[in-house]
Amino acid sequence: MTFIAELRARAAHAPRRIVFPECADERTLLAVGELARMRIVEPIAVLDPTQPTTHAAIRAAGVSVRDPIDDVATARISERLLQRRRSKGITKTESSALANTPLVFADGLVALGDADGCVAGAVHTTASVLRAALMVVGAAPGVATVSSSFYMVVPPFRGTTEAEVLTFTDCAVVPYPNATQLADIAIAAAADRLRIVGDEPRIAFLSFSTRGSGSGPSVDLVRAAITEVKARAPHLAVDGELQGDAALASVVAARKAPDSVVAGRANVLVFPSLDAGNIAYKLVQRLAGASAIGPIIQGLWRPCSDLSRGAVVDDIINVAAITALQADRVPDLVKTEFPWESTT
Repeated sequence: MTFIAELRARAAHAPRRIVFPECADERTLLAVGELARMRIVEPIAVLDPTQPTTHAAIRAAGVSVRDPIDDVATARISERLLQRRRSKGITKTESSALANTPLVFADGLVALGDADGCVAGAVHTTASVLRAALMVVGAAPGVATVSSSFYMVVPPFRGTTEAEVLTFTDCAVVPYPNATQLADIAIAAAADRLRIVGDEPRIAFLSFSTRGSGSGPSVDLVRAAITEVKARAPHLAVDGELQGDAALASVVAARKAPDSVVAGRANVLVFPSLDAGNIAYKLVQRLAGASAIGPIIQGLWRPCSDLSRGAVVDDIINVAAITALQADRVPDLVKTEFPWESTT
């Protein structure tokens, strides 16, 4: 079974309520219909008050429909906005107006527990999707940095015959993370990998240096982030700083970092900056023919996903399946024994 097929099957095993605020967009509406037909998630379609001519088609899709204008949740969402943003100067009139917009209303349903996750971005920019999610939902407890990952489905390269899934993080949100932000990014990526892929996260912090072969501010940054991850989440398999070949190729790892539990086996690659991560994922996508699924937003209290505005129907379906899996609970990264660890 391919990674995409497995994603959809795992999401369908326990369908989650996923809300779609962009159903006036034809691609989103088609995806919502397919998701309902395949029973991957339980879609909730949101009407756009500014596009009444689309309402009949949305209501005919055969899924749950919510209208911000007369929904009982709208007032609660407005009040939540007012409480969360009062220190930023938001007024009751402004919070009420925002609660009536499809994107903020949809994220409000997630925050209130009326939905398990939200998928948007086919129409809205990434900045708009993130802004709404942070305003209404917020970051997960203990997380100060909301970031992103791409799930890269790459051709076999480690002596196997099957494609492999690598997590690339962060490639879309945090331009120049400090050490604590980089640690946040790694921990969030590990938690989501466990939800989405289901295997052991093996985290490599990437650099132009391997274990002291080079020096400089970016190397110091990576080392400080690794120290913080090991202190905050000691169960995680993490190492660095590692060059890309040492992280991925066992023959190179044997020479450069022979005692590493991660080198040569890494499946979560943490980049020191957005420059590095964004360039890397696009190069791997174009030169290696990898499928790039994302960006998947990580670190939120409840999942609110972003799409590319160039997304096609299959992209929306796949991100909805990932969003559903993000809603699952995972072991505590600090205190709980992981499922791959032996028990006695």
